Amino acid sequence: MSYGPPSGPQNPGGYGPPPSGGYPSGGYPGGGYPGGQPAGDPPNNWMWAAIVSLLCCTLFGIISLIFSLQVSSRWRIGDFQGAQEASDKAKLFGIIGLVGSALHVVFWICYILFFGALFAATPTYY
Repeated sequence: MSYGPPSGPQNPGGYGPPPSGGYPSGGYPGGGYPGGQPAGDPPNNWMWAAIVSLLCCTLFGIISLIFSLQVSSRWRIGDFQGAQEASDKAKLFGIIGLVGSALHVVFWICYILFFGALFAATPTYY
């Protein structure tokens, strides 16, 4: 038994040699960030998440918090577009939670005022 190179033809029907010009330089062929990482970190919008999850709509606050926590880790591994998308989603869900909570408060104020006025106008019979 030999552990040397295989005997016979070296490239039987396999892949050919690499292109003569080599591989393109400057990052990925489809784009990317050829000059290195962009300047500055994208905002992680954790403040939206904290305010919404503590004071307002907990469901959207937790979703916003999850996306805001993904920003730093994606940025560190070089996924700059993914970090920006996570930042945008964290902000979007934070705003949705804040607006939903404001509408919820307005609904309950109108509800209390309507039924308060209704019961105040109703005559009482003893």
